[in-house]
Amino acid sequence: MASFNATIRSFENDLWSYYLAIPKPIGASFIEGDDRRVICTIGEAAPIHSALMPKGDVYSIYVKKDFMKKNGLSEGDEVSVTLEKDRSAYGMPMPESFQVLLDQDADGSSYFHALTKGKQRTLIHLVGKVKNVDSQLAKGLAIMHHLKESNGGLDFKRLNVLIKEYNNRN
Repeated sequence: MASFNATIRSFENDLWSYYLAIPKPIGASFIEGDDRRVICTIGEAAPIHSALMPKGDVYSIYVKKDFMKKNGLSEGDEVSVTLEKDRSAYGMPMPESFQVLLDQDADGSSYFHALTKGKQRTLIHLVGKVKNVDSQLAKGLAIMHHLKESNGGLDFKRLNVLIKEYNNRN
């Protein structure tokens, strides 16, 4: 674990908004092979599961606009930061509703676990970003349906159509 102060900076592009500049020696101490996943706590805010991304002479951790707004943060703020190695199975919290579906559907689980870690996190995020458990279950069921229908492939346009269909069933 490492604690230090960092400045919130703005990217000079439209793809990402803000990041924390993490000094290279601190960031490098958390990298294990290809694994750059960390849990970052900014001040008293809820932890962020993230990856250390190389950016010039520092590492960066992306900070979303909604996180900034929710926590009253602005570009240029100096904040206290605590980093710890993320040793979770997926590099982010798994919604209980989605884990139940994976536990109950061997074929869907097999296809899910054959995906890259990044694609797994994308699907976990899709389920976890909604707080309503019924909506999480609908999304999870649609994801499992899609993975089995496509033999483990991911077509996000088709998946979005399935998610809408499953949401309308409720």
